[in-house]
Amino acid sequence: MVFQLLITTPVYAEAKQTVNIAYLAQEQKVPPALSNLDPFIENKGVLGAELAISDNNTTGQFTGQQFSLKKFIIPIDGNVADVFNKSIDGQFQFVVSTLPAEQMIGIADLPAAQQMVLLDASTRDDALRNEQCRKNVLHILPSRAMRADALAQYMMKKRWNKWFLVIGPNPEDRLFAHAIKRAAKRFGMKIVEEKIWEHTYDARRTAQSDVPVFTQVDDYDVLVVADEQGLFGEYLDYRTWHPRPVVGTQGLIATAWHRTHEQWGAVQIQNRFKEQSGRWMEEQDYAAYLAVRAIGEAATRTKSNELKAVKEFLLSEQFTLQGYKGRPLSFRAWNGQLRQPILLAAPRSLVTTAPVEGFLHPRTELDTLGYDQSESTCK
Repeated sequence: MVFQLLITTPVYAEAKQTVNIAYLAQEQKVPPALSNLDPFIENKGVLGAELAISDNNTTGQFTGQQFSLKKFIIPIDGNVADVFNKSIDGQFQFVVSTLPAEQMIGIADLPAAQQMVLLDASTRDDALRNEQCRKNVLHILPSRAMRADALAQYMMKKRWNKWFLVIGPNPEDRLFAHAIKRAAKRFGMKIVEEKIWEHTYDARRTAQSDVPVFTQVDDYDVLVVADEQGLFGEYLDYRTWHPRPVVGTQGLIATAWHRTHEQWGAVQIQNRFKEQSGRWMEEQDYAAYLAVRAIGEAATRTKSNELKAVKEFLLSEQFTLQGYKGRPLSFRAWNGQLRQPILLAAPRSLVTTAPVEGFLHPRTELDTLGYDQSESTCK
């Protein structure tokens, strides 16, 4: 009997290419409770990023890539710049952030950030897309101008051309009001009346008596409200002197994401998120999800984890991203804004999406929303 000795050479799995992503956020103070119906959500954003990492790694199984997410959640009294310089500099090229606008600019201007791509998943400031634009920042959420244009297109379709604008007391309210005025001029609407809401007492107790008096103005088609913190806007509906619809920050709103959205695979992503987190997906969750998925898509297509290759592809005409809104999403190369359809939603129903039929841009379809390339001067 002859025995043969079989010598086998062990086969080692090829090492996966690693794509490291940092998630940078800071804890926020809990605002005064305006309603028991909408509790404060502390973890907006991060759960969307975690879901996206899972999706990236599903694709990575077939492309030989591994995506990792390192979270840096800084306490309220912590120093964001210190954490960035000590823990992110030199270790990450891709950073997803849910910092407010001023902090976002501060981080973007740090020397260490010049060799990174920062994906802004929380701001809507027009200035960050225009005069304060930074070449190393990509913006995921629609700007205020994009939201105002979306509302204006629908108002134009409905022929609700005369607007009564009510502006809240906060700086953010004035910024949204500015975007509304820009949209009104752009689409040929007329603001027949403009008022500042100056009541400092509890709107819930005074709505029945004061709102009718406050809204007793010349005739108009629609009341447009600028109240981003929700201090009084909810109490205007059904209480105005004239029976008119309310749009803007309350009533019919323009948003990147809404729990009533069900088309184009939205139900599936909504259910997956809810199963993971136990709550509905919020706008910042959606933005952080898209930010991480954008990095994953670019890394997959370029087969690279290098900053130059990934960033160039993100800003190229070849890049497209599935956003569960019926049209592929892409970045505007001149200011880093993500082009996307905007949902126009009432509290419990999706009314339509913008661009509204008849307003589609001939090339990209989505550039009728907040589009003005001449405004941008990225540094």
